[in-house]
Amino acid sequence: MARRLLIAACVAAACAWAPGGGARAATCPAPRGVDARVGARLATIDGRDRLSWIDHRLGDEAAKGRLWARAWTIGIGAGGLGSLAAVPFVAAEDRVDWYTGAASAAIGVIPFMLSPMAVTRDAPKLHAAITAAPLDDDARVCALLVDAEGKLAAGAADARWQQGWWIHAGNIAFNTGVLLFLGLGYHHWTSGIINGVAGAAVGEAIILTQPTGIIGDLGTYNRGELSMTGLWTF
Repeated sequence: MARRLLIAACVAAACAWAPGGGARAATCPAPRGVDARVGARLATIDGRDRLSWIDHRLGDEAAKGRLWARAWTIGIGAGGLGSLAAVPFVAAEDRVDWYTGAASAAIGVIPFMLSPMAVTRDAPKLHAAITAAPLDDDARVCALLVDAEGKLAAGAADARWQQGWWIHAGNIAFNTGVLLFLGLGYHHWTSGIINGVAGAAVGEAIILTQPTGIIGDLGTYNRGELSMTGLWTF
């Protein structure tokens, strides 16, 4: 009988300390600005579960963002190289059209390199911080959760900004400038229209295909509607 009691106690202790098992939940406050009732609901969810959810969502959105940026960088870069490759085969007076196309492509890839999506920078940092040490300290869990919530909000704000009317206006203005450069500067109105319209269309496609799921993720989190299905609990 004593032996059975000892075995049961050992099993219970092992389950209590197993990752995602029956370990004591980390109680962390809800982020500022959420509805009081939603905040109370969030506060009842284990801080480790909330941290795991944000880590998973940021990682997923970052992967989509990197794929989006690489695909467009390669596509635009290839278009620019194609324009340069055609230069030796066109008449001298028409080469400015192709040089302009190549220059526009070069300018088009700069934002992907200098200003990547915020989530593509923040997600790896958060994951590295989470996995740097076991999450057996509630204070550390809550501190990491505050940082994760901040990165989630920052990523959503960045995605909204990248979809703003000013981005569309900048795209139209730049490509209108390309059209006028060739039209007014060289009287190549046909090639100017082709370059301007094609460039504007590509620019709009870039804007409209940018991953924006993180905006919905922030809303889901702030409503406390977290699904832990398929997620590893730290």
